[in-house]
This record gives sequence, C-alpha cells and structure tokens, in this order.
Amino acid sequence: MNRPMAKPTPELLRKVPLFAGLDDKELTSLADEFNERRFSAGDRVALEGEGGLMFFVVDSGEATVEVHGKEVGKLGPGSAFGEIALIDRRPRTATVTAQSDLRAYGLPVFVFRPFVEARPQVAWKLLEAMADRLARAESR
Repeated sequence: MNRPMAKPTPELLRKVPLFAGLDDKELTSLADEFNERRFSAGDRVALEGEGGLMFFVVDSGEATVEVHGKEVGKLGPGSAFGEIALIDRRPRTATVTAQSDLRAYGLPVFVFRPFVEARPQVAWKLLEAMADRLARAESR
C-alpha cells in the first residue's frame, strides 16, 4: 500500500525566518511543494563544493555543519539550510552531516524561484538571510 509522502506542517515552515511572514494559505501552498527526505546518522545531506539544487527544513534529528572541515554549527528541528542554492547554482558552501536519524523536507530550486518571484516579502527575507550569512562568514 502506498502511503502519501509526508509534507511539512505550516507550523514547521513558520519557524524558518524566510517564511515567517507568510500567511497560512501561503504556507500550506508552499508545504505541498516539499518532499520528505530521510537520512541515517553519518549520512552527508549536503557536501561542500558540490552542486546544490535543494533547500531543506529539518523536521526531526540533528546534523552538524562544517566549512573547510571545521564544525561551525548544529541543526535541529526547525533549522533550514541550502538557501544559497535557491538563489544561485553555486556549489554548496558547507557540508551537512546527519548526527542522528534525520527527517527533513526538501524544496527544489525550480519550485522555489516562482514562489519567491510572486512574493516580494520572501525575496526581502532571503536578502536579509544572505547578508547575515555573509557577516558570519567574514567574522570567521
């Protein structure tokens, strides 16, 4: 028996700063575009230097973030990563490794672009996230 793919809840997506300003209808519409992804402890979810065409929101589990082999952060429920891939097809800027069983939801760039283009408030939040990311990178 096929079970329908799980989708993120609007409440989970609202925890992501990029989506915090969206109303319930927009969040529900966006949630339908995500696909569930599961990873086991030790799996690489994203690899620094590799191409990335997916944005992820963590539903459960934990992961570490490494840049140039140095741990720079941890991710848990409600964390999101991969937003640079949504703007530019540059290689991943960090490696994300599952530290436990991890359930996340992925959103492909080809779905996200039209969503943002129709919602300037999301585009602005994306710019703010990029500025924050740049400031953190420059302080390392």
